Amino acid sequence: MTQPILYSIIESPAHPKMSGLYRQLGFEEIKFTSQRKAIAALKKTPPDAIVAEFFYGYGNNYAGVNLSNLDTLLASLQRYAPQARVIVLVSKAELEYLEKLKKRFTLHAVLVHPVTDDAMLSALDTSIR
Repeated sequence: MTQPILYSIIESPAHPKMSGLYRQLGFEEIKFTSQRKAIAALKKTPPDAIVAEFFYGYGNNYAGVNLSNLDTLLASLQRYAPQARVIVLVSKAELEYLEKLKKRFTLHAVLVHPVTDDAMLSALDTSIR
């Protein structure tokens, strides 16, 4: 059996450092500093899980088509890794906007900052591994 792959997309200092927890749970963590780099890797190494932060697209930040920074990644997952479980991290201030994204895409879990090890452990349940 191969080791499950977890993409950790780190786009802000608020992203929790949980590499030790991921290793303990048996995941191979692949870190990215942008959505673009994660999307490029999807074809070669599809993930079993993704941990990424949600940032709402105020104004025209996302060309008026996308709701957030995650739309393009989530659409790409539907094609290249439909089995991947998506764990979204969000600030309390942007939680209200996440409902719109949840209407468009399936999310495995939503964790509000600050994210604890216990919350992440619960989100990364045995159904992923």
